[in-house]
Amino acid sequence: MIRTERLLLRPWCDDDLEPFARINADSRVAEHLPSTLVRTESDALAAKIRAAMEERGFGRWAAERVDDARRPFIGFIGLSVPTFEAAFTPCVEIAWRLAPEHWGIGLATEGARAVVRHAFGALGLNEIVSFTVPANVASRRVMEKLGMERDPAEDFDHPLLPDGHPLRRHVLYRLQRARWRAAHANDGD
Repeated sequence: MIRTERLLLRPWCDDDLEPFARINADSRVAEHLPSTLVRTESDALAAKIRAAMEERGFGRWAAERVDDARRPFIGFIGLSVPTFEAAFTPCVEIAWRLAPEHWGIGLATEGARAVVRHAFGALGLNEIVSFTVPANVASRRVMEKLGMERDPAEDFDHPLLPDGHPLRRHVLYRLQRARWRAAHANDGD
């Protein structure tokens, strides 16, 4: 588990499935994704996330608000290993998906910073990547706040989306452990 001032990133439990399905069915959440998900698709995604975490010892952790007495599940923040082939794979990706009522208050950045510390510290990773569609300004802003950098020459067409799909083009951001450590040399990270 990873704890921040306002978040607990923890293993998933069955009680997370219903709020996760609500998040995945929200058209605002799916704006930069291929589609919303129905409950069975959302449950299947949660099962895949849980299995990957069990297999690798890391993954997309369930995110819970600890500064709210109800401690609601608000989505996920964590790491995954993309299953498609691209010029930058194999790799470890950092990603997040939060309920819209928790957007715009720094929770994705707060949780992602803690995940980066874990990735480069406890897990000993040398690099993490993140990618999204060019129009996803909010996620790109989080990537930049993490210190990730984009080289436009590495932008790519997502191989899991068909030619002509409006979301096929993606931007790629990278963060190397050495660069991150140099930037955080004086703050205990």
